Amino acid sequence: MKNKLMSIIVIFTICLFKIPFIVKIDAKSIRSNSSDPFVIGAIVDMSSRVGKEARVAMEIAIDDFRAKTNQNLTLYTTNSKGNIVQAIHEATYLIETHKVEAILGLHTLKEVVSVAEVCSEAQVPTFSLFDSVPQWALDQWAPFLFQASPSQFSQTKAFVAILESYGWSRFTFIYEDTNSASTQIIPHLMEAIKESSTVEISSIVKLSPLSSSFSLPKELERISKEQCRVFLLHSSLETGVRLFQNAKNMGMMEKGYVWITTSLITDLLHTLNSSTFSTMEGVLGIGSFFSQFDEFTTKFQKKFKLEQPEEEENNIPGVFAVQAYDATLIVASLQFVDQKPIASHIFPIINVIGKYYRELGFWSEGLGFSEFINEKTTYDTCLKSLGYIFWPGKPLHTPIGWAIPTNANPLRVGVPTMAMFKKFVEVKYDHKNHNLTYKGYSIELFKETIKLLPYYLPYEFHPFNGTYDSLVEQVYLKKFDVIVGDVSVVSRRYKYAEFTHPYTETGLVMIVPVTSYHGQWLFVKPFTLSMWALTILINIYNAFVIWLIEHKNTPEIGGSALNRTGILLSLAFTRMFFTNGDEVHSNLTRMTTVAWLLAAIIIGQCYTASLTSMLTVKRLIPKVADFETLKNGNAVVGYGQGAHVASYLVDVLGFKNRNIRAFTSPEGYARALKNREISAVFLEAPFTKLFLAKYCKSFITAGPTFGDGGFAFVLPKGSPMVADFTKALLNVSESGTLQEIERRMIGSEKCVEMDSDHDEYESLGLGSFWSLLVLTSGTSTIALIIYVVINLRDYCRIEQKSIISIFSDVKKYFVNPRKRISRKVSDVESPKNLNLEMT
Repeated sequence: MKNKLMSIIVIFTICLFKIPFIVKIDAKSIRSNSSDPFVIGAIVDMSSRVGKEARVAMEIAIDDFRAKTNQNLTLYTTNSKGNIVQAIHEATYLIETHKVEAILGLHTLKEVVSVAEVCSEAQVPTFSLFDSVPQWALDQWAPFLFQASPSQFSQTKAFVAILESYGWSRFTFIYEDTNSASTQIIPHLMEAIKESSTVEISSIVKLSPLSSSFSLPKELERISKEQCRVFLLHSSLETGVRLFQNAKNMGMMEKGYVWITTSLITDLLHTLNSSTFSTMEGVLGIGSFFSQFDEFTTKFQKKFKLEQPEEEENNIPGVFAVQAYDATLIVASLQFVDQKPIASHIFPIINVIGKYYRELGFWSEGLGFSEFINEKTTYDTCLKSLGYIFWPGKPLHTPIGWAIPTNANPLRVGVPTMAMFKKFVEVKYDHKNHNLTYKGYSIELFKETIKLLPYYLPYEFHPFNGTYDSLVEQVYLKKFDVIVGDVSVVSRRYKYAEFTHPYTETGLVMIVPVTSYHGQWLFVKPFTLSMWALTILINIYNAFVIWLIEHKNTPEIGGSALNRTGILLSLAFTRMFFTNGDEVHSNLTRMTTVAWLLAAIIIGQCYTASLTSMLTVKRLIPKVADFETLKNGNAVVGYGQGAHVASYLVDVLGFKNRNIRAFTSPEGYARALKNREISAVFLEAPFTKLFLAKYCKSFITAGPTFGDGGFAFVLPKGSPMVADFTKALLNVSESGTLQEIERRMIGSEKCVEMDSDHDEYESLGLGSFWSLLVLTSGTSTIALIIYVVINLRDYCRIEQKSIISIFSDVKKYFVNPRKRISRKVSDVESPKNLNLEMT
C-alpha cells in the first residue's frame, strides 16, 4: 500500500493556497482506481478550540469528498491531548493498526517534529497544519513531511504598510519565545523593515511561555516608560489575553497607544468571549485570509454544535477549520506537486470594537489595501482608505506613535567653545543668570530639527573646549550623545561617530588679497575680432567705391599707384568725418557717404558706451592665482585653530608644517593678510561667505574648491536617530525654515570696509592706453623719419651739384693761368667784375 501511495505522490505543496480557499473537488483529478480504500489518519488536540474545529472540518471534508466522487475514503481521528508522547503514540497506533497512508493535523512544532520522525521511518507522508514549519525540518524529513497550511510570514509586510500609512517610524516588537518556529518571524520582519526606508524597531521584548503574573506586568512597566507607543504582539492567544488584561490595568490601553497583533492571535479572536474583548478594545489585527463559503459555514455550525455543545456561544469556523478542510481534500485528491509551502499574500485587517471585532478590509502584497477581494477591487497604499479606525482610549485623532517618556534622560549635546565664527555657534557666560548661553546658526537649526523628529527628545547643551577631532571622539567615549556646531564631515571621524546629511555648503576655499587690474589692450575689448575685421573691410570697401566714383572728376586723387593707394586708405578712415558736400561731384558718392556716416556714428557710439562701462567698473583679481604658487614659494598660509584644515593642508595639499599658521578669529585673518604676515587663508565654504561679507573690499577667493564634507550633526555609530535627524533636516530645508535661519543668523553680516579708502571707481591713467599711445606716436615717428629721409636725400642731391660746380671752377682756375691773368686784367678794368672776382 505504501509503495502504491508513494508512486502516486510526487511532492506536496499548496499550490492552490496562493489565495487560500475552500477546495472544490474535481473528479478528473481523483485517482482512477477507486476500489482500494484510502485511509487518512488525523492527530489533533481535542482539548483546544483549534483541535476541535480541525476535527469537525476534516469530517465535513471527508463527507463532501465521498458525496462528490464516490471514492472509498476513511478518516481516523485521534486526540494528542497536547502531549508529545501521546502524539507519538497515536501516530504509531494509526500506522500499525489502521494502516493509514497519510497523517494530518499537528498544530505545534513539537508535535510536528516528533510525529515526522515516526512517519519518516514508516514512509508515511505527514501533513502539518502548523503554518511555520522550519525549513530545516522540511529538509530533514523530506519527502515525508509537508506544510499543509500557507506561510503567514508575509504579514510582516502588511504590518510595515500599516505603520507607513500613519507615519509611525518606530515600534516595539513583543513575541513569545515558545519554540524555534516562534522566532522565525523575526528575520522576515527584519527583511520587511529593510525594504522600508522609514520604519525601524525601537526595542524587542521576549516573553517566556511561563511568564508569571509578576514578570509580565514588569515587562509592560518597563516598555511603558519608553517613548515608543506602537506595539506588535506575536504570541499565543492565551499569553496575548493575559498581556492585554495587564496592559489595561496599567493604563496602556488608553489614548496614545497602538496595539497590533499577528495572525497567531487574530485568527482565534472569534473564540473569545465578550468580556475578553473589552480588555482588547482598539486593537488592530492582521489575520489569515480565506474565502468562507456559506455552505461550509452552515455545515460546520450545525455539526460543531452537536459535537461540541460546550462551545455553544461561538460556533463560527475559524481559519484553522478552513485550513483543515482544504488540507483534507487535497490529501484525498493526491494533488501533490511540490513540498515547499506557498506563502499567503492576502491578509484581512480587523479592529476590535466593543464586545467583538469588525473586518476593515484586506492588504494584498504588491497592491495595497482594499475593502474587498474581487476583480473590480481598487487598491490604496494607505490604511486610512478603509475608513475610521477605533484606537485604544477612543481618541478623536490618530495616535502619533510616541509620547514623552517618564524616565527619559536628556540628550547630552556637546557644543564647541572655540568656534571661530560666532555666527555659527557661540557659548557665552551669562553673568546675570549665572549660566551658559548657546547661540548661533547651528544651535537654532538643531532646535528646529528636534521639533520635527517623530518622537519627543529632551536635551541639554554641554560646552567642550578642545579640538574638533577630540570633540567627535567624545561621542565614541559616550560622553556626549550628539555634537552640534561647526563640525565638518571628515572620513577619518567616521571611526568614532556618524554624521547626518550636511546642512551647509561643502568645500574648502582659499582666500587671498585682491588687486585692481585693467588690461593694456582694453580699448579693443568692446568689439570682437570679427567685428573689428568686418568694420575695417567695410570702411576700405566704402573708400574704394568713393574713389572709383570721384577719381575722374578729382585730379588730386589720381597719380601713381602708390599715391592712389594712400588716398584710398586715407578715405577709408577720414571720409566719414567730412561733411562738406561740395567736395564731392556725384550723388552716388553723397548717398554712399550718408550711409557710411550713419553706420559710423552708431558703431562709434556703441563702442564708446561699451568702453566706458569697462573702464568705469573696477576689476578685482586675486594677487595669487593658485595654491601651487604659494607652496612653491614657501609662503605662509592661515587656517582655523582646532579645525581639520591643518592636516588637509599638510597631508593633501603638501604645505610644510612651518608654513601654516593657526588663527582664532576672522579679525586675526584679515589683519595678517593686510600686513602680509600670511599670503592666503583656507576656510570651509560656510565660513567663506561670512568672511567675505565682512571684508568685502580687500579679499577674494582664488583657485579651485577643495574637497570638504560641510557641517553636520554628529551622532553615535549605528544610532537609529541618524536617519531621523537627516529626514528632519530635509523637512526643515524644504519648509523654508533653513533659509530663514540662514538669513537671520548669517545673512545679517555687514561689510566693515564700506567706509574704507578704497574707491569703487578709480581715475583712468596711462596704464590703460599706453599701447594705444605708443602705436600712435610710433606711427608718427615712423612717418617723420620717412619724411626726413626723403627730404634729406633731395637736399644732399642739390648740395652735391653745387660742390661739383665749385670744384670745376677751381680746376679751370689752376689749369689755365693765362685765361686767369687776362681775366683778372679785364676784371680789374671793370669794377663790377672786380667785385665779383673778389667775392
